[in-house]
Amino acid sequence: MADRTGPTVWLDAFLDHLAVEKGLSPRTVEAYARDLARFQTFLETLGQDLTGATGTDVVGFLRAEKRRGVSGRTLARRVSALRGFFRFLCREGAVSRDPTARLASPKAWKTLPHTLSPEDAAALVEGPRGEDPLALRDRAILELLYGSGLRVSELCDLTLGFVDLSMGYVRVVGKGSKERVVPLGERAAEALRAYLDRGRPRLLRGRKRCDAVFVSRLGRRMSRQSVWNLVKKRCLEAGVPPSTSPHTLRHSFATHLLEGGADLRSVQMMLGHADLATTQVYTHVTRRRLAELVRRHHPRSRR
Repeated sequence: MADRTGPTVWLDAFLDHLAVEKGLSPRTVEAYARDLARFQTFLETLGQDLTGATGTDVVGFLRAEKRRGVSGRTLARRVSALRGFFRFLCREGAVSRDPTARLASPKAWKTLPHTLSPEDAAALVEGPRGEDPLALRDRAILELLYGSGLRVSELCDLTLGFVDLSMGYVRVVGKGSKERVVPLGERAAEALRAYLDRGRPRLLRGRKRCDAVFVSRLGRRMSRQSVWNLVKKRCLEAGVPPSTSPHTLRHSFATHLLEGGADLRSVQMMLGHADLATTQVYTHVTRRRLAELVRRHHPRSRR
């Protein structure tokens, strides 16, 4: 007979708790599930299980992940997943001690977001040219990612009814199913209009009706992986750093807005951040760039 109170049962119960009681999005729950599965695999190499983990096990796991090259942002999420899981176990009486109680704040694991220079961003966005339907589509996608700061999931989920080119905005559904209105710059609006008028109809070619704004060459809603692949392809063509991702364009959008004088609260609203502290990371990026400019150009900063 299976153990109905074993580690796997507690893991399933925690994931249900996140989805039902906490109301986290399916993608967030899936990410936490992957994080805890990684930890479970690590523990198995030690002959240990989830309910018997110690603080030493947790720290050892995070150090192993860091050596493996896991990003600071992913490590921060791993910490959050572990903390939430063990607090849940303590509350349910499955363990008597929380092995994450003395763990450093996840903020300590985060790194500053990678951004493009305005010149590289322009080279990437302006790369797709001509009347080929895929070029029109890719130009519109890049303009929206950089010009409006959309998450890749928000871009893929965008439907025709959520686009208002006459007023110059799109409505997107972000994390936690929260809806917000995002303004379009002139170039983003122009690229989107060109794609909708002359690119998208040719990609659909009379196929079954699809309400997705961005479609593949087969006339189907684009996946997040498809958008990642086209960004990588366009980066190679434009000579932009290959580490660039759709999220890099979102980071660049926020950073360049702040560098141009936008206020933090407005940027928070456009990004759809629930907490202003999440947006404040971009102020560190702008301060770092200013410090680099001083070191490079001020006569008293050079020997």
